[in-house]
Amino acid sequence: MQSLARHPFFKDVAGFDFDKFDRRVIWKKCDDGETIVDFEDKSTDVYFLVSGDVRVLLRTAAGKEVILADIKAGEFFGEMSAIDSIERSANVTALTKAEVAIMSSAVFREILFGNQHACDKVLRLLTHRVRDVNTRLAEMAIFDLRHRLYSELLRSSHPRPGHAGERVVTPPPFHHVVAARIGCRREQVTRELSTMTSEGLVEKTRGALVLLKPQVLESRLREAMREGD
Repeated sequence: MQSLARHPFFKDVAGFDFDKFDRRVIWKKCDDGETIVDFEDKSTDVYFLVSGDVRVLLRTAAGKEVILADIKAGEFFGEMSAIDSIERSANVTALTKAEVAIMSSAVFREILFGNQHACDKVLRLLTHRVRDVNTRLAEMAIFDLRHRLYSELLRSSHPRPGHAGERVVTPPPFHHVVAARIGCRREQVTRELSTMTSEGLVEKTRGALVLLKPQVLESRLREAMREGD
């Protein structure tokens, strides 16, 4: 069924007229590795991700990549250009097969201006993203590589079922991906993870990277923050 009702953003938007807006979006299926939006594109559409995962990144002329975010089904992207009409500031590439509902900026703005609940949800999302960027900027300014890695691992982990006090990153992250997130080289991530393993802080299993003592990482981050202040 090709309806915006499939996307979580719209499911609890009171008074949303699906009949009116469903026929004003374009549905597209994307292949793994396909570029959905490219850096400096002049398009202003908004993409509602119905299935699959995509990655938002910057790529320098020298080929270095900086990962800004991974977006999962149920989220959306492209709203910045829809709001300010400025060319795209990042590349968005499908990590898996994906399906998107593509909405023009005109339709997106019509929804925001006409539905207070939808507008509130977008404002909250944008505020969350600004806070996240501020956090990462502070980490880049204050923390060294090791502590940036601690922070990234904690941020991407969740409690390990059946093991009180432990957390897991699953599936285990590729070292080059972590490096692109925290602004370093893959070899540096490999070296730091090896040190953490020897200290008994992490353990790699078949399906996850286990944070054995996340409280130690948190303590080290607090100390580094105090020193940064």
